[in-house]
Amino acid sequence: MADHGSPASDLVYDLVTIQYHALKGSHVYDRYLEDAKGNDDVAQFIQQVKEEDAYRALRAHELLGAVTKHGLGGG
Repeated sequence: MADHGSPASDLVYDLVTIQYHALKGSHVYDRYLEDAKGNDDVAQFIQQVKEEDAYRALRAHELLGAVTKHGLGGG
């Protein structure tokens, strides 16, 4: 949650955090895919997770734009 007195509302903080973690995760998935070579089921699962995180980061970005359209805050 955002600190009291911060210009960012809890909602903005939450969305930024979700986006950050989704983007951070996407950086390691290629290494995981490399480790999964030869195991198609695992590789397919990792690819699916990678795509879901990419979507999650994009969606958080879109929602941040909507929430902050008139300045920082949740209202």
